[in-house]
Amino acid sequence: MSINVKLSETLVDQAKHYAVIEHRSVPKQIEYWSQIGKIAVENPDLPFAMIRDILIADQEVPVGEYRFG
Repeated sequence: MSINVKLSETLVDQAKHYAVIEHRSVPKQIEYWSQIGKIAVENPDLPFAMIRDILIADQEVPVGEYRFG
């Protein structure tokens, strides 16, 4: 489900800039920033690099369990 939200022109312009660099759409860039902020608020001791790694890991496709030959 999606809803319309009013955002400042400055935020949208910044998101456009980063969206091009990160190969995301503007809405996906804003969602990404929102996820970073949510994780940072819930885990104030985590450094940004770890938060970024968490988000990257969440996007990876599971490959199954390791099996011994």
